[in-house]
Amino acid sequence: MSLRGKTLFITGASRGIGLAIALRAARDGANVAIVAKTTEPHPKLEGTIFTAAKEIEAAGGKALPIACDIRNDDQVAAAVAKTVETFGGIDICVNNASAINLTGTEQLDMKRYDLMHGINTRGTFLVSKLCIPHLKKAENPHVLNLSPPLNMETRWFAPHVAYTMAKFGMSMCVLGMAGEFKSAGIAFNALWPRTTIATAAISNLLGGQQMMKASRKPEIMGDAAYVIFNRPSRECTGNFFIDDEVLISSGKTDLSEYAVDPSQKLMPDFFV
Repeated sequence: MSLRGKTLFITGASRGIGLAIALRAARDGANVAIVAKTTEPHPKLEGTIFTAAKEIEAAGGKALPIACDIRNDDQVAAAVAKTVETFGGIDICVNNASAINLTGTEQLDMKRYDLMHGINTRGTFLVSKLCIPHLKKAENPHVLNLSPPLNMETRWFAPHVAYTMAKFGMSMCVLGMAGEFKSAGIAFNALWPRTTIATAAISNLLGGQQMMKASRKPEIMGDAAYVIFNRPSRECTGNFFIDDEVLISSGKTDLSEYAVDPSQKLMPDFFV
């Protein structure tokens, strides 16, 4: 398995899961377009598109940092064009950029509702739409959305209706586009973690350091994505993958290396 010479277009790749996916591909010598908003250091958010580029190049890949708000049609079109101009095409599209707010219906202001739906659902649709013409030309094209299995049970909606709708919108893109572009040979899959992942969202919004200790490292998602990208696109599409199941199916059964603190009981993620 190798991604040498492949070009990945990854949204939200300046940190966390997006960066982990980028770094795993970079170890093979892949090209990575880092498509994200953060260009200046932030007190609560580690990493920028430029620090991510340095890490990717240090890992053995080629990096193209692109400042882009995926809610903006023109910016996304320009980012896709720049990637193709620089690397000659796009082999893999990763829709990782996402916004989260777990506020209940009455308390959630519509500005935050629009942010989640603009980034999660609309942004994923837009990025996929503009990458597809280039993916059609790729040898083994993959689109991977970082979104959960579609499970229409009240318990996944009731605590945070707006957020669930926005994330499930990403998953619906997988379900629909996998069928729409099956004849074109483009794989559309979703990947979701079994446990919480040690990212800025966990640290800043959901539980702080204690939940971070009960999480797995982003590298588990990077390694699982890597396995998916190396599967034949015409045979591996329309799936809602869970990270540890992907790795176990590839022969990796000891996942202890991914625990932030092996002494802690792992915290299950939403939607699993």
